[in-house]
Amino acid sequence: KSNQHDYLEMCSKEVSPSSTSSFEMLDMESVPPPYQEVQPHWFFCRRAEDSTSWHPFSREDSDKLENAFITAKDEEEDVRVAVDGERYDVHVKERKRYAVYWEQAPTEVRRCTWFFKGDKDTQYMPYPEDLSTSLEEAYMIAVTLDEWKRKLDFPTGETVILHNPKLMMHYKPIQLQDEWVSSPSEQTRPCTVKRGVDKIFVEIPDGEPEKIDHLVFMVHGIGPACDLRFRSIIQCVNDFRSASLSLLATHYKRAQQDGQVGRVEFLPVNWHSALHGDATGVDEDIQRITLPSISRLRHFTNDTLLDLFFYNSPTYCQTIVDTVASEINKLHALFKQRHPEFEGDVSVTGHSLGSLILFDLLTNQRTGSRAREGALCQDCDLRDLGIPLGPRKKILNYIKRRAQSITSAVDYEYFDVGIGQVSIDYPQLAFHPQTFFAFGSPIGMFLTVRGLKRIDPNYSFPTCKSFYNIYHPYDPVAYRIEPMIVSEVDLEPMLIPHHKGRKRMHLELKDSLTRMSMDLKNNVLGSLRTAWQSFTRLPVAALPPLEEAGTTNETNTEAQESSAEQMEQPEITMGMLNGGRRIDYVLQEKPIESFNEYLFAIQSHVCYWESEDTALLLLKEIYDKLGVALEQPQQ
Repeated sequence: KSNQHDYLEMCSKEVSPSSTSSFEMLDMESVPPPYQEVQPHWFFCRRAEDSTSWHPFSREDSDKLENAFITAKDEEEDVRVAVDGERYDVHVKERKRYAVYWEQAPTEVRRCTWFFKGDKDTQYMPYPEDLSTSLEEAYMIAVTLDEWKRKLDFPTGETVILHNPKLMMHYKPIQLQDEWVSSPSEQTRPCTVKRGVDKIFVEIPDGEPEKIDHLVFMVHGIGPACDLRFRSIIQCVNDFRSASLSLLATHYKRAQQDGQVGRVEFLPVNWHSALHGDATGVDEDIQRITLPSISRLRHFTNDTLLDLFFYNSPTYCQTIVDTVASEINKLHALFKQRHPEFEGDVSVTGHSLGSLILFDLLTNQRTGSRAREGALCQDCDLRDLGIPLGPRKKILNYIKRRAQSITSAVDYEYFDVGIGQVSIDYPQLAFHPQTFFAFGSPIGMFLTVRGLKRIDPNYSFPTCKSFYNIYHPYDPVAYRIEPMIVSEVDLEPMLIPHHKGRKRMHLELKDSLTRMSMDLKNNVLGSLRTAWQSFTRLPVAALPPLEEAGTTNETNTEAQESSAEQMEQPEITMGMLNGGRRIDYVLQEKPIESFNEYLFAIQSHVCYWESEDTALLLLKEIYDKLGVALEQPQQ
């Protein structure tokens, strides 16, 4: 800045002595606007295989970074600033952004003031900071002296010309252009240059509420990718978190404004990389026996479907449950360290195989009253003695059998058949989860295959009192739980409400037609008016008495009796797995999905990460327990 000041002083000395008096005589409209320093905004970089994109921090995070930048100038040590809901740390001097809770290469950070965009680019790119400084100096001189058409030559041979405050262009030398351009006119097409983030029409994200009300760990299913776009669990959880933040702003708006509601934090739990890493060596072993034909398909099988077989192998199942539990406990400790003020509860979510892993873990948690008395030592004790995995398992199984034969103890209070893999030594979580949410879960099928025909209605997880089994109707991997608890009644699953407040239109139409056809079958449609009432009335559970209008009393009575029969459903007690409440919850399919169930089957298994209806169900369960009611936004 001192250099800029000296340069300006030097320039002002070159102005003629009469300039002051002549300036006073000028028409005020011709006076150039005074120079104001550009306001910086901080961005971070995302690099994909074939592209680089720059994304702005929220205004709050950018301000925090700018303040740290100003205060850290004279300090030797680097300053760390927590950003993006404190899931990342920015090292301000190093200009790098580091993930806190998961493995991710650090990304570049920039204090951005000047931007450029080519003809074919979709968004503006920030200049490097040193070039931005040079551009700002030239702009300052041009504004102060009101002398434009200023030219800046960059070391790369590129040129920026400041034609006037609204027109600034970046020219590339011809030899740097693509050799394959179709005409000379394309070679000279310059980039547009803009000064300041407010000129580039970029959407700056809203900052997240600081207060965290609840923490949710999300465990992925088979394979390294979580959706059809082959994105990681980190990216999918980011989507789910974004959906929940948007829903909080619409469905809990007043509560958020009153300070009752902050936000829910969702953190990904990655176990796939530990299983397939160098530590187990299993990938190398599998590769040796894999056939060379149809290599891509075999690679997909090895990387994805094999996880199901690994989970049924005692050796690798132990690795998986150990990894999931230790990762959750590590993340929980790190979260508490970074948020010492957090007093909320913690829940867990599992997708696909991840839900089965959590089910087995939660089934095998121990409270003080359920601590096993027979086991004299644990797996960790034997591991500390240097005993290999195979002998360790034999010793532990022998101790377990001896303990059971002496005390007649059974691992599961309510089951004649164990519902976990009983040869596994299940690790303990560092907290008692409030709720377990299962997405697209095969739990019901696995329990049945293990020989469990029925879940005792009195059973609940030892340390977790709420359980929701959430699925899409076309998900080929999902199975129900409720028929295993209440087998004598054929009970439909609970329909998850659409987040916009009603049933999807095509489902309402389908229900109306079904009701009308039932009334036709029961011969209760005595007139067109009654037919229309049948078609447009609310679902049976909320049915008001039919009005007497233009129909015989007999017909009306028949219609009411028919409806009453449908309404008289016995009270269902759904056991204690979800505290007596319903467990199975089904999403409403989209209109396009109803055209072809098979076409959308695979997509249905991975739809949960972007499902606002699913996110809203989680938020409702979490905030109901905190005594905060859902607000239905006005359409």
